[in-house]
Amino acid sequence: MKAFVVEKDNNNEIISNVKEFLKPICDDNEVLIKVTYSSLNYKDALSSIGHVGVTKVFPHITGVDVVGVIEESKSTIFKVGQRVIVTGYDLGMNTNGGHAQFVKVPASWVIKTPDSISDKEIMAYGTAGLTAALSIQELLKNGINPEDSSILVTGSTGGVGSISIAILSKLGFNVVAITTKSDKSTYLKSLGANEIILLEDFMQNSSKPLLATKYDAIIDTVGGDILAQALKTLKYDGVATCCGLTASAILNTNVYPFILRGARLIGIDSVECKLEKKEAAWEKLAGYWSVDCLENIIKEISLDEIKDVYSKLLDGKASGRYVVKIA
Repeated sequence: MKAFVVEKDNNNEIISNVKEFLKPICDDNEVLIKVTYSSLNYKDALSSIGHVGVTKVFPHITGVDVVGVIEESKSTIFKVGQRVIVTGYDLGMNTNGGHAQFVKVPASWVIKTPDSISDKEIMAYGTAGLTAALSIQELLKNGINPEDSSILVTGSTGGVGSISIAILSKLGFNVVAITTKSDKSTYLKSLGANEIILLEDFMQNSSKPLLATKYDAIIDTVGGDILAQALKTLKYDGVATCCGLTASAILNTNVYPFILRGARLIGIDSVECKLEKKEAAWEKLAGYWSVDCLENIIKEISLDEIKDVYSKLLDGKASGRYVVKIA
């Protein structure tokens, strides 16, 4: 089968390319999926350069998202011909991922694809869309209502940020987007952002322990000083979700937003979260939360184009979502 393979050469240097790879053999309680689509995520890009915090097994196939049809099943739960999706767990990390014509996974990782959504659409969401949906679920669960709430979204042109804006806008929230890319205003407004703030303006007065209250909630996708600054702007009883670290894994903050304004910071993990939570999020994305502007967010590429896009992701020059057509 064809696959995007990351490996080490004779000098122990990381190399990657599309090549022929041995088709996997299905074992007990596993399924073999004939892949139709995958997608690209920042974690995939890290895996492609052999980042030790992501991938330690070589040769290795990237791709933390996959959708397709079951080719072979050694599970009592799934049958040949069923449409299925897998995101997260160890897929694309140390278990060969979705950037291949076939992938085998434990049956316990697999979710049936909702009938109301196509394979391409579900990969347009992928891990990014799932993470966005999980974040928004937490806001709603914690009393943040569309009728009277303003939501700040960081990393707004990335996959999670873009889809978060689109869903929040559909639900009726007032959405404020932070970006470093002044040329992306039209793009962000097309997703539903009501206001756009350049990062350099947002980070003014960053030395102050608290700032004027502005936002009922935050969906943070980048971490670091940007999240620390955003926390200072939360209104009383405000909620922030955090799912990323592209700015930094270090959070230098203080306790004032938490003890003076009752702020809550909630971590979002789409990798190991319970299957029921994933299923509920996918049903929403395939139903009422589905957004009409997906075509504005996604770019479809082939296996052969993956390497170039990884460079853009790692350089912070990518925007939206990249869907990889396999079959």
